[in-house]
Amino acid sequence: MAFLQWRRFNFFDKQILKEETNPLHELFTKTKITCSSSGGSHVILGDNNGWIHIMDRQLEYTSFLAYKDVVSHCHQVISSPYLVTVGVDETGSDPAVKIWNREKLNSDGVPHCCRVIRLATGQEDPSPVTAIDVLDTMMMCIGFGNGKLMILRGDITRDKNCKHKTIPISSNAITGLSFKNNSLHNIKTHHKQIVLFISTTKEIMSYNLTVRDKEMRSTLDNFGCNPGCCCLKSDPKQLEALYIIGRKDAIYFYQSDERGPCLAFEGEKLLLYWYRSYLIVIGKESAMNAAISGEKLSSNGTENMNIITIYDISRKFIAYSSPIPSVCHVFGEWGSLYLITNDDRVVYLKERDTQTKLEMLFKKSQFSLAIELAKSQQYDSDALSDIFKQYGDHLYRKGDHDAAIAQYIHTIGRLEASYVIRKFLDAQRIHNLTAYLQALHRKGLANEDHTTLLINCYVKLKDKTKLDQFLKSDECDTNILQYDVEIAIKVLRQAGYYDNALYLARRHKRNDSFLKIILEDKCDANAAIDYMTRMEWTEVTQYMKRYGRLLIHEEPDKTTLLLKKLCTDYKPSDDHLSEDDVTAGLDVLSGNTANNRSNPEEFIHIFVKNTPKLIEFLEFMAETREEDCSPEVHNTLLELYLQSYKNEIKEDGLAIKESQILKLLKSGKAKYELEQAMVLCQMSHFDAGLLYLYEKAKMFKQILNYFIASKDSTKVLETCERYGNDETNLWVDALWYFSKTDDNDRTIQVLNEIERRRLLQPIMIIEILSRSECATLAVVKDYLIRWLTRESEQIAENERLIDQFKDDTEKMRQQIEDMKNSPKVFQATKCSACKHPLELPSVHFMCNHSYHQHCFESYTAENDSDCPLCLPENRKILNQIQSLENNKNVNEMFEKQIQETDDCFSLISDYFSQGIFNRVTLVTDDGILQSGPSNARPKSLNLVQNK
Repeated sequence: MAFLQWRRFNFFDKQILKEETNPLHELFTKTKITCSSSGGSHVILGDNNGWIHIMDRQLEYTSFLAYKDVVSHCHQVISSPYLVTVGVDETGSDPAVKIWNREKLNSDGVPHCCRVIRLATGQEDPSPVTAIDVLDTMMMCIGFGNGKLMILRGDITRDKNCKHKTIPISSNAITGLSFKNNSLHNIKTHHKQIVLFISTTKEIMSYNLTVRDKEMRSTLDNFGCNPGCCCLKSDPKQLEALYIIGRKDAIYFYQSDERGPCLAFEGEKLLLYWYRSYLIVIGKESAMNAAISGEKLSSNGTENMNIITIYDISRKFIAYSSPIPSVCHVFGEWGSLYLITNDDRVVYLKERDTQTKLEMLFKKSQFSLAIELAKSQQYDSDALSDIFKQYGDHLYRKGDHDAAIAQYIHTIGRLEASYVIRKFLDAQRIHNLTAYLQALHRKGLANEDHTTLLINCYVKLKDKTKLDQFLKSDECDTNILQYDVEIAIKVLRQAGYYDNALYLARRHKRNDSFLKIILEDKCDANAAIDYMTRMEWTEVTQYMKRYGRLLIHEEPDKTTLLLKKLCTDYKPSDDHLSEDDVTAGLDVLSGNTANNRSNPEEFIHIFVKNTPKLIEFLEFMAETREEDCSPEVHNTLLELYLQSYKNEIKEDGLAIKESQILKLLKSGKAKYELEQAMVLCQMSHFDAGLLYLYEKAKMFKQILNYFIASKDSTKVLETCERYGNDETNLWVDALWYFSKTDDNDRTIQVLNEIERRRLLQPIMIIEILSRSECATLAVVKDYLIRWLTRESEQIAENERLIDQFKDDTEKMRQQIEDMKNSPKVFQATKCSACKHPLELPSVHFMCNHSYHQHCFESYTAENDSDCPLCLPENRKILNQIQSLENNKNVNEMFEKQIQETDDCFSLISDYFSQGIFNRVTLVTDDGILQSGPSNARPKSLNLVQNK
């Protein structure tokens, strides 16, 4: 028998309620229970007298009369208050289906009957109802003893919404109906499938009831089962429910379209019931079954005894087995299993708690089953880890180290890794330790010590294949090991496995580690440069700053090429760097504005011991990046040129000629710093460059001083002639220079320019020449004669102007006096505006202008007290006075103009004429003279109006 091979446990506690503790004892003595159902925290019992009994957790019940005769079936709708019953009101009449609402009670506490369905068969001897099942409240199926099936669709609680249909499906009595749970959906239509399993005494079938009037039948088997020997396996962890049939030879499982597996459990089955994840089988007791169960038979032998067997189908063990009195009803509720026997007793089975079951399994060393049980009960990782640890310890003690390490692997993350590692440090168990360490890395929980130990294990085992697999695990799609790459590289490097370390660094793009190993350990600068050409621009820039000096020392040509590309148009490449790459990049450089271009000045320091390569690099940068090359590049290149010029370097054909330096200095796109270039040229005694820089900086005096210091009279004079218009003082410096020479011709030439440009007063010229030991009076004679002549003419002119101004002043004083003391007679006969004869009313001004009043008013939009004809000139004079007065820096302006003007006397006269040094005399409207500051504006020129 197959079930003899299944492990047996005692996971349930059995209790038979005695008469004094059984609240149902009195009920059982008065009636016979014919049907049962459970749900909604209540158990429903129907009896042969037509009563329905609703029982609570304490087994206390309330009853109401549902039928006048027997209640054959009852069904509590899941997740609903509705109770469906089938019974007969009169012997020989058609059965009736009644639907009760248990939440809606009448005054007597009886549930409300919301619908009655008469199952009219049209026969004198009605066929009995043999099976019933309800799917929610939207579908109900009823099976009859004559093999017919009634299908009710719609809301079964309302008459008008419910449609029924009767289908003859067999000539044999229907023994069981079960709706398959509707968790599985039709993939094409996305509608829920409704499948009904049907069993008769001779066949097993299923009906797809998804579409009305298009029921599809599938025959699953050609044998049937007895009433009560079928149930539905509705495990929520499984997508599809299975229909279970119990026969004498085996237990069969069915899917909606085919037969599934079977279990060869022999023996006559009386009842099948699915409880939680267990299959409850009530069978007839036999001597062999009693011996297996380990309990004594009753005094009546085996005839009146059954045996209950509780199977865990998924884990393949028997959770409980025991003989019990003959059972007629089984139901589960309130977390327990209840059985009603034919001798009116109640058997109570309580499942033991998970911890108790685990302890039982531990005692029997059933660790695999304990793990499955703990997982099914949603135990957390810590609890599962403890079970795995116990299982591993058990296997380790038995000497099954391979199996033990497999269990210890499950504890990773919970159990301290050192606990396992210490057990397997023996050299004989190094392969087990390696497996554990691999799993530790696979889960990403390894530290530096674990990585070190694993690599050492590979080395000790001399298992290069495994080492390569460990290092190259990320190349596979499955079974990827997780480890700290940096730690692995560090360990391999310390152990001298440079090639493996380089592989890891290259594979995982640990550029820093790769370059350290290839340069510091392998000393292969060529490979380092090839590797760097594959990096991104930012990384190459970073590492070139760090390792540039070493690379330029070992591979100057390739390093310089890489730097050229890095600073022009760098792109990562899979090929080796060549001169063609740099040239190709230059072809598109003129139109390329990519950002992947490093600054050349960042790499100047790496050429500290290789001046020729630095010159080559800087020349390349100055040529290819004319637009955005920094001043530092040109400064450094100029400095190198000048060093070569100064020291006359002849090595490697790098002697720099003077023309090359001047070409750099005169390049329009060169961005060297002018001051620094001057210092460099001066320190290197490169006079040609220095003179060019002086000219570029407009430092003409320095150019003159250079030629003066060189005593080159021709160049001195040429400099003055060339730059004298921009800086006139050059002629003065030239006079100082020539005054100390005996070159009288050039001295006279300079003196003539000074005279023409009026750069110096004669007294200063005499002062300069008087200090010369070479200058003679003949040099300055003609100049002095011309100057004295001009001065005499100027004095005569000034004296004439003085006399004229005195006469004008006297006239003005007389006019003022007349205005103050004598009446003013206006004798104008014509209007000064329209030139017509003057008529009253008229307006007269002290300036002898007269106007018609209407003419005057037409001219006086802004000022009605000033003469329209004299106003522009008066305003000009007043504005000049006001402007001079308001100028806070008048003294500075005056001094500046004195220094710059050629005619100081005229400038001073101008200031006097504007009254800048005097107080202003004003004539008020009352004819009174008043003195005020020069910025005081007179109100008017004493307007007189005649009417």
